[in-house]
Amino acid sequence: MSIVIRAAQTDDVQHLYEMAKRTGGGFTNLPPDRKALSTKLERAAAAFARTEDVIDDDLFVFVMENTATGEVRGTCQIFSRVGQKWPFYSYRLGMLTQHSVELDKTFRAEMLTLSTDLEGCTEVGGLFLHPGERSGGLGMLIARSRYLFIRNHRARFGDKTLAELRGVIDEAGGSPFWDGVAGRFFGMNFQQADQFNAVHGNQFIADLMPKHPVYTAMLPESARAVIGLPHPSGRAAMRMLENEGFHWENYIDIFDGGPTMTVRTDQIRSIKEAADTKIVAIDATLGEHKAGEKDLVAFGKLGAFRAAYGWLEPRDGGVAIDPEAADLLGVGEGDLITHISRF
Repeated sequence: MSIVIRAAQTDDVQHLYEMAKRTGGGFTNLPPDRKALSTKLERAAAAFARTEDVIDDDLFVFVMENTATGEVRGTCQIFSRVGQKWPFYSYRLGMLTQHSVELDKTFRAEMLTLSTDLEGCTEVGGLFLHPGERSGGLGMLIARSRYLFIRNHRARFGDKTLAELRGVIDEAGGSPFWDGVAGRFFGMNFQQADQFNAVHGNQFIADLMPKHPVYTAMLPESARAVIGLPHPSGRAAMRMLENEGFHWENYIDIFDGGPTMTVRTDQIRSIKEAADTKIVAIDATLGEHKAGEKDLVAFGKLGAFRAAYGWLEPRDGGVAIDPEAADLLGVGEGDLITHISRF
């Protein structure tokens, strides 16, 4: 398999643009706008080049490349700490309980409260795979590569990590949640708001969104029915997040009502279970139908970071690796790699 995850470069903008046109909307971190994507890549280049090993307002962008063809077929992102340039807004789904002595009844009202509770968290997002690549474990490869990058640059990331899943979008590209809540205040449809947010940020939410709680009983059924639900195409991503230890704590996206999953960074399974081992041999006998175990393997710091699947076998206090993976990662005997089993 000639697939490798690598740091994105500024000349990857056309690749990202072609993928962004395929997202179908509601994908804020990958807008179909060349200027916005170029700005992202410039910001990522600065983050990869920064030498201070401390947390900052960084964005790291990665791409999945087929080295045999030169095609870029996937991408993902890590925001080191959200809520620095402008507030990071979520809705929190909660309950208000009230009791009437005269009626001898207890009333429980579900409500949405605008919140910035998640400011300071690391965010993993912007994950998109070309439809033709959504098999063979490539989604798992690109998603989990982010956690190995965080693990190997731990001081640059927060103590808590979040992932926003895209909410339910209807066949016309609209959002039932947006139409039932924010659309009533902003005078723009979901596509317009989503595009504006992707390019300019969400400060307009702070300017225009009402700050009082929203009682869900006052929303149309179409909006209530999608609160906290992922887009059908995101269900597999939600399962992968749950396998890593993420869970839903009643935070939802303010645009489409999709769930925001959270976890303590050091409790992410791929971070907890990964190991660092020295390569003691490069062995062509390793591989499918031969010997060894197929692991996710990473090597390199910052802009030199690369991740790929590789066949490994414990040997003489280290590991042997197959030649193809060694070539993809640019490693040789004596190099220290990070690896973790598939799950």
